[in-house]
Amino acid sequence: MPVPQRQLFETEPEPWELDDQSRQLVAAVVLAEGPPREFDYLVPDGLRASVEPGRRVKAPFGPSNRPVVGYCVRLEDQPVGRRKLKPLSSVLDERSLLRPAMLRLTRWIAEHYLCDWAAVLEAVLPAGVRIQAGTRLTTLLSVDEDAVQKLGTPPKLAAKQLDALRALADAKRPMTPGELARAARCGPGPITSLRRKGLIRAHAGRVNTRLPEEMPAACEKHLVMNPDQDRALKTIVKALDARRHQTILIHGVTGSGKTEVYIQAIQEVIRFGRQAIVLVPEISLTPQTVDRFRRRFGAVAVLHSHLSDAERHASWQQIAEGAAPVVVGARSAIFAPVPDLGLIVLDEEHESSFKQDSVPRYHARDVAVARAEAENIPLVLGSATPSLESWRRAKAGRYALVEMPRRVMDRPLPTVGTIDLRVERGRSLSSGAISRQMLSAMRESLEDGGQVILLLNRRGFSTHIQCPACGFVVRCPECDIALTHHRKEAIALCHYCDYEVPAPTACPTCGFTGIRYSGLGTQRLEAEVRARFPDMLCLRMDTDTMQTPGSHQRALAAFRSGKVRILLGTQMIAKGLDFPNVTLVGVINADTALHLPDFRAAERTFQLVTQVAGRTGRGPKGGRVLVQTFSPDHPAIRAAVRHDYAAFAAGELPIREMLRYPPFADMIRLVIRGRSEPITASFANTIAERLSAALQQPGTDARVLGPAPCPFARLRGRYRFQIQVQGPDDQLRSAVAAATAGLQPPDDVQWIVDVDPVEML
Repeated sequence: MPVPQRQLFETEPEPWELDDQSRQLVAAVVLAEGPPREFDYLVPDGLRASVEPGRRVKAPFGPSNRPVVGYCVRLEDQPVGRRKLKPLSSVLDERSLLRPAMLRLTRWIAEHYLCDWAAVLEAVLPAGVRIQAGTRLTTLLSVDEDAVQKLGTPPKLAAKQLDALRALADAKRPMTPGELARAARCGPGPITSLRRKGLIRAHAGRVNTRLPEEMPAACEKHLVMNPDQDRALKTIVKALDARRHQTILIHGVTGSGKTEVYIQAIQEVIRFGRQAIVLVPEISLTPQTVDRFRRRFGAVAVLHSHLSDAERHASWQQIAEGAAPVVVGARSAIFAPVPDLGLIVLDEEHESSFKQDSVPRYHARDVAVARAEAENIPLVLGSATPSLESWRRAKAGRYALVEMPRRVMDRPLPTVGTIDLRVERGRSLSSGAISRQMLSAMRESLEDGGQVILLLNRRGFSTHIQCPACGFVVRCPECDIALTHHRKEAIALCHYCDYEVPAPTACPTCGFTGIRYSGLGTQRLEAEVRARFPDMLCLRMDTDTMQTPGSHQRALAAFRSGKVRILLGTQMIAKGLDFPNVTLVGVINADTALHLPDFRAAERTFQLVTQVAGRTGRGPKGGRVLVQTFSPDHPAIRAAVRHDYAAFAAGELPIREMLRYPPFADMIRLVIRGRSEPITASFANTIAERLSAALQQPGTDARVLGPAPCPFARLRGRYRFQIQVQGPDDQLRSAVAAATAGLQPPDDVQWIVDVDPVEML
């Protein structure tokens, strides 16, 4: 453990530091693996100097006193004898990993999302930090100031010994023997002599084994902003100057220059010695965003799931030490341990990827609101297609709304046209993904030197394998969902449980050799594009091709350089990317999510089409968008074609209000799953009955829907039932907590609680 530094000015002792034999120091500990509550442990005298909230400890648990790891969340001074407590065994961390503000935030997450506090703490602290990845245990040296003072001033030492002692005293942290020898320009002899004389203390500690990443220097100046950008910046700066919390929703069309507003607002934050967190929804956006911010600020730390444990630990340390004024990352970066947070920016705030799909099922946007409120700082939400929840809060005055309706340099929004696939399929003799009108537009764009982006939000080659003779459909035996054909791998794959079989050449049931592969996926689209444009380099971006570290960055760099002329892929290419030479965007099928049994289906379709349309027209060549659809008259498609968010919201919100869906009511979704359909259904009915009873209180304005089979009624070999509870937030959470307290499911049945669900399938 590091030696505590001498304080220049003595402070009042804490209550537990007083020499009072009738008092004891008690630590409240949340166990990483154990019952979901706090346990009190006695802090032995030998650990008093090292125990503090936010550090991990090891403690005996249960009748066998087996050692378990836990988090110290609170220290209390209590009278001795009130109860007999087990003592803590050890302290695992050299310093607190979680600041008091972060401990309070994790507790709020546990209460709001109805999950165990320990699960939140484990999620907030990356595994690489917990295991101290990228470090090794070694000997660390520090000066024994009391021993040095007894020698007098100056100490009577040999010159080399005096040099080593001064070098160690001037260091801001303990040093290894090798580091001290290099700093003092001496061999090991003088250091060994100082240790023998008791002037230097040695203790075990950890040091980094990997060199810290060298941060580039800032090399770009700020851009000149237009009146819309200037107005947005002034709104943020006003909140910064007032040092108060305010959530600011920037509704700016694609290409309106929102990122420049973020950058100049962060510059104000840095000017006052504080730090900022910037969240982006996709890992594919992280390299582009990091590169842009580093050109302005130099030192930018990165946090996302594709980092190794050692890289994540190094970034975490860099952030905690205040060495990175800007933190950029995906969802989990909201927990970055910045020492003096001044601003949070959440770009593309509407994105569903900000919602975690495993415990704790938090939404980064709502956690950002809670953290910004707790730390009394501004939060900036930005989007061309805000979530209806944020839009309504802004219209109601809970958020400050800033409109940015024009693109930078007054470039026009791209013209958007629809291609009615009902008519096109009747005319065309081809069964391909690309219509004649789309093909003609692609040729024209490429011949003019432009680039093309094609969006198809379905992976694989064919999405449906069926025998036309007997009607047999190749399905997943675990999920009861049609398998997707992946031609390159020659397999039929389930995208939910990864079950795979060789792609059949004949019907497994009747043996018919004319088995039909139908439906469009990105692999099939890629094959068609390569066949139609053999001289143009084409690149596919989806989760099948972007699995290796750095693959997103390499793919986007190839497209940005112009080497790749046609970029196609799933929704990961639809947002945030800025390529001035893109003159055509084609949406191959805008209906892939439009008719799903999800109340957000229309909203997601509008957002996806609008966002991908915004990838073009960002340069002097302009651009256009073509949308292939079987539903050209659907309100979501029509609003997206006109870039008219207000019209979409005006049409969609009354429907939500009538059905009491968010944002007009809160929602909690419970999913019950098990291998036996009758047993699972019976347990789901039990939960629904308990929920109904808990909500039948005077003044309660909530309702219980279900149980009913989930839209995907069987996944990974388990039958699934869902219950929806809708109403005011405080009533829902208290009712669900009461109804599920002490609930013991039958064997092989699990259930989850999803507060503010985003995924309804």
